[in-house]
Amino acid sequence: MLKLNKIHHIAIICSDYEKSKHFYTKILGLEILQEVYRKERKSYKLDLALNGNYVVELFSFPNPPQRVSRPEAAGLRHLAFEVADIEKALSFILNNNIEAENIRTDEYTGKRFFFFSDPDDLPIEFYES
Repeated sequence: MLKLNKIHHIAIICSDYEKSKHFYTKILGLEILQEVYRKERKSYKLDLALNGNYVVELFSFPNPPQRVSRPEAAGLRHLAFEVADIEKALSFILNNNIEAENIRTDEYTGKRFFFFSDPDDLPIEFYES
């Protein structure tokens, strides 16, 4: 059997680079490791870390096609982040004028969580630790 070490990163293509860069760095608080503009592709690549660990590559491309996200389309469903205080996390999201679902409880783990979306409507989940 193949032995995987860990998830290296998640790649996200955005439609508005500056808006998504703001969201992932200023709202979610991911740290910028490196930002590169690839002139030949008219594309930015932003490497982002969480607590010093490389986790997300944010890409921009001219006119990327829309991807169906809802209702429950096949493929990547959402990106989830663990948080210590679910109420505080929800309050922070709402105070930044981002719509979010109500807090729900995972029927199997008893942990609480809620969903909201990034600027391109990619579902993001905050799940309590």
